[in-house]
Amino acid sequence: MISVTGLSKRYGTYLAVDDVSFNIEKGEIIGFLGPNGAGKSTIMNILTGYLSMTKGSVSIDGYDIVDYPEKAKKKIGYLPELPPLYTDMKVREYLNFIYDLKGVKFPKKPHIDEVLRLVKIDNVQNRLIKNLSKGYRQRVGFGAALVGNPDVLVLDEPTVGLDPKQIIEIRNLITKLGKNHTIILSSHILSEIQTVCDRIIIINRGKLIADDNKQDLIAKISKDRSLVAQIIGDENKVIEEISKIEGVLNVYSNGKVDGGAFEIVIEPMKGADVRTKVFNKTVGLGASMLSFKDNSMSLEQVFLRLTEATDSEVEAMLSNIKEKTGDSEEGEEE
Repeated sequence: MISVTGLSKRYGTYLAVDDVSFNIEKGEIIGFLGPNGAGKSTIMNILTGYLSMTKGSVSIDGYDIVDYPEKAKKKIGYLPELPPLYTDMKVREYLNFIYDLKGVKFPKKPHIDEVLRLVKIDNVQNRLIKNLSKGYRQRVGFGAALVGNPDVLVLDEPTVGLDPKQIIEIRNLITKLGKNHTIILSSHILSEIQTVCDRIIIINRGKLIADDNKQDLIAKISKDRSLVAQIIGDENKVIEEISKIEGVLNVYSNGKVDGGAFEIVIEPMKGADVRTKVFNKTVGLGASMLSFKDNSMSLEQVFLRLTEATDSEVEAMLSNIKEKTGDSEEGEEE
């Protein structure tokens, strides 16, 4: 659906984006991350046709953004962090305007009705945008991005200004839209990215430093892949039996915790997934497992480790972390 090859952008002598390549398939929800000044916003603006590139190519559903800009842009709905709204218009009036501007062919009223319903602004459709709260304005911008039912949605901080209930509603909407749309989601709320996205792309210093599914990326960067369980039962017997499980390297106790349980740490061998075996063994011993969690790093910790690295460390990561794009089996054999 989206193909980016050798993308570079230079502002005078400053290289903002340096030879970035990736592919995104239809139906993927991508978390697009990077610290301020990393080149992330520049790439998003190039993808949506707002900026030209210095070098490389971008195609949307087979249409090169330079050679066929109109056809490529029709495939994209864009929600910038600060939606460019005409605040003297009413909500429905504004969406009608966007409909006409995009040259949408769907029946107008049913289509606008559906957009209003999807982003839950049908209750304010006859109010002036300037009289709306920041959260509602953000929803109007989201609605504008959805007008025309584009194949690709580029969402930059889509939940800014929303209250917790609205954030959950927008997250659910993004997940629902991801079944039929390709979505690039940028957010500084990494818990949001971790909840909604399966694949993560991280940009730092203009370079692509990670492109992988969420679980594999965390696994590659995490040094501690241990499991932590809180269990009620015979502590010595549980530790003894779990230590015998194939794939378990070490088991030790952190002692008693609240509720009469004890906490143990299970260290699996590299590449071994022993969660099901540990759970079944615990139940088989007649013990009760109150909690069971992976002690690996959070996405936020992974992001900080990658983006706070020095230039030399970034280069090491580029060579050590296997990106999804550009790595064929044939190339690996070589």
